[in-house]
Amino acid sequence: EILEEEKSIPKIPENVAVGIPANMIRRRPDIRMAERRLAAQTARIGVAISDLYPKFYIFGTIGLESISSSDFWEGSSKFWSIGPTVNWSIFQGGAIRQNIKVQNERQRQALLNYENTILQALEDVENALTAYAKEQYRFDSLKKSVAAAKRTVLLAMDRYKAGLIDFYNVLDAERALLDLEDQLTSSRGEMVANLARLYKALGGGWEYAKNLENDLTARDALNLDNTTILNSDIYNK
Repeated sequence: EILEEEKSIPKIPENVAVGIPANMIRRRPDIRMAERRLAAQTARIGVAISDLYPKFYIFGTIGLESISSSDFWEGSSKFWSIGPTVNWSIFQGGAIRQNIKVQNERQRQALLNYENTILQALEDVENALTAYAKEQYRFDSLKKSVAAAKRTVLLAMDRYKAGLIDFYNVLDAERALLDLEDQLTSSRGEMVANLARLYKALGGGWEYAKNLENDLTARDALNLDNTTILNSDIYNK
C-alpha cells in the first residue's frame, strides 16, 4: 500500500554532511563482518600455538555415599577428592606446527579479504560522490536552460502578437521548454537516487550536521582525505 501511493520526488537536504569517508565506511556491514572475521582468525592462531604447551587442570569431586539409607545424610557419608591433571600432546608436535601454519595462512587470507573489502567500499564511495557531483552540475545547467527557454517562449509570444512570426515558432519554443523541464525533473530524481546510493556506500546511520559551511559544494567534495559537505541548497528552490 505504501508503494502504491504516489508521492513527489523527495527534497534533498540543504546540507549533506558525510563526514570523513574513511571513518564513515566502518559503519558498512561488509567491512565490520570482514573485520570481525580477521579478529576471530587471529585469535585462532593463539589457540593453535597454545597446543604446543602443557595444560594443567585441577579436578574435584564431592558427594554422599552410605551403605544404609538411614545415615545417608549424616556427616560421615560425605566424601570429596581433588587432584591436578596435566595434558601435553608431546608426540603430536608436527601436527600442531602444521595446524599453526594453516591458521596463519587463513589469517593472511582474512587480512587480504579485509583489505579488498575496504578498497571496494572506498571505490563505492568515490563513485557515488562523483555521480552525485556530476548530476548536480547537470541539474544546475538544466535549471539555467529552463529559465532561458521560458524567456524564449515569452519573446516568441510577443513577436507572434506583433505579427513578426507565425505560431509555429511559438509552438517550437514551448516544445523545447517542455523537453527541458522533463529533463530537469528526471535530473532531480537521478540526483536523489545518487544521494541514496551515497548513503548506502557510506553505511548510513548518521544525522545531518547543522550550521555547516555553505560555500563547499559536491564539486569540491571528491577529495576523500577531507571532511565532505555536499551543499545542494539551490536545488530545493
